[in-house]
Amino acid sequence: MSQAQSLQEALQKGGLIDSSVVSREQAFQLAQAAGISAYVVDCDRARSRSAVLRAVVKAVDFPEFFGGNLDALFDCLCDTVLDHKGGVLLWFDNLHSGDPALAEDSQAILSVVADVVEYASNNDRTFVYAVVHAGRHPDPEPGVEPRPYSGSGE
Repeated sequence: MSQAQSLQEALQKGGLIDSSVVSREQAFQLAQAAGISAYVVDCDRARSRSAVLRAVVKAVDFPEFFGGNLDALFDCLCDTVLDHKGGVLLWFDNLHSGDPALAEDSQAILSVVADVVEYASNNDRTFVYAVVHAGRHPDPEPGVEPRPYSGSGE
């Protein structure tokens, strides 16, 4: 089975797609053709659970009253799925799951995301996600301020 065929199958059924086999561009093109809304969750600067959650909320343009915990994440993603008739694709870009501060939290977040796949399926929707794992954040350089998460100074 070709990569495109396996991706199309995932876009119909929902679930995790292998980001090491399919590029983001390919996934987004096929999602668009299938009527699925696609979002990039930029996790590159996220160094905590709450920063990853803020990245998700920012990606799907969820309201500011987001609760900031895993239950709120589930609710946010379920509402987003229901708002999109064709379904939703979330591409987690550069999730630093190998970082000691995020290792446990990234697994908890991905567990919630996997639960949303089942919720979507039970509600005749499709939810697909991909994760680009980025390992650890680089150690800070002495005398150099870290880039702020908010993106200021870009």
